[in-house]
Amino acid sequence: VQLQASGGGLVQAGDSLRLSCAAAGRFVRTTSNNGMGWFRQAPGEEREFVASISWRGGSTYYSDSVRGRFTISRDYSANTLYLQMNSLKTEDTAVYYCAAARGASASSRPADYNYWGQGTLVTVSS
Repeated sequence: VQLQASGGGLVQAGDSLRLSCAAAGRFVRTTSNNGMGWFRQAPGEEREFVASISWRGGSTYYSDSVRGRFTISRDYSANTLYLQMNSLKTEDTAVYYCAAARGASASSRPADYNYWGQGTLVTVSS
């Protein structure tokens, strides 16, 4: 697996979680030079954009539903992408996927991403 997502789990509403996405092998160079993003998919729903970050980290974008609660960041030395999730809500329950974009920009479009991690499940109980 070239992109390994981790950090999901079962939490209560209002709690925090931090997701990680580690790049391995030849994808280390790819993810260092490309935009990265987080998407999520709830049961019975389509995959939706959560957050993205440009290759230099200078630009970040968030969906309206998570802006102000989630923070995307990247550690180039560790080849890792993060998603800090605070004030979690039950509607945040989903499988979260990290992805590497084709280009350097941050994007909200799934079609702009060509490498995907396997997903990590986040369950928020009330």
